[in-house]
Amino acid sequence: MSQPYTPSPLPPSALARLQQASQPQSGRRLFTSDLSVNEFVLVHEAGFEPLGFVMGSSTFHIGIQIQNWGRNMELQVLTQAMYSARELAMSRMEAEADNLRADGVVGVRIEYRNHAFGGEMIEFVAVGTAVRSRQGGNWRTPAGRPFTSDLSGQDFWALQRAGYAPVSFVLGTCVYHVAHQSMRQALRSMGQNIEMPNYTQATYDAREIAMSRMQGEAERDQADGIVGVRVVEESFIWGEHAIEFLALGTSVRTVDAGVDLPPPTMVLPMLA
Repeated sequence: MSQPYTPSPLPPSALARLQQASQPQSGRRLFTSDLSVNEFVLVHEAGFEPLGFVMGSSTFHIGIQIQNWGRNMELQVLTQAMYSARELAMSRMEAEADNLRADGVVGVRIEYRNHAFGGEMIEFVAVGTAVRSRQGGNWRTPAGRPFTSDLSGQDFWALQRAGYAPVSFVLGTCVYHVAHQSMRQALRSMGQNIEMPNYTQATYDAREIAMSRMQGEAERDQADGIVGVRVVEESFIWGEHAIEFLALGTSVRTVDAGVDLPPPTMVLPMLA
């Protein structure tokens, strides 16, 4: 069951920027957005107005990970660091959207990278455009969070036309150690076409763990399903015998009966 939503505290510099964005200047309010022109038009066609560009970040120190040289296993310290840093970045982005009284955030992008000044540190950055429905209605998650979506403006528009609403940007991750080959295994495979069962099994296990965690986030938010799912495998960060799977998507629900979607005004060429 989802916990009641409490916005994360924001630094004074972010609060000052958001306050300026939310107060009309000379009778009009200026918004900022990282949406393309096509996406902006289609989000507007879906009945939403942009309020401002929002972001959250977190630089996280990674603890010591002990691994078994000869056994496939999840590197739980690394996985947990990824989750914690990502959650902090997302919650701060949501807090900025909440400060603008937004219904949600569209076009969410989340990036992470290592820094040269510390190989044991990782940074997560979450960005998007806060939006508010012009028709009103309850578009937030069951816990009261602004909805988040990584769908393009075109996909967001199509989702609304089909009678669905985004709930949350969901992510599952797993950092997994691939067991080293024994000397006997290495000699047996030398010069042969042969499956590498330790790599095959590690890939299966890591992918399934990431997928199940992504689905768990959607179930937590009482979504009906997940669209735009993609599974990304990376191996260059943690070393040659460690792989990382990311499963990402946008969880969705059917639109409440009391919410009226705006009628489509035209067939836009951007969909072609």
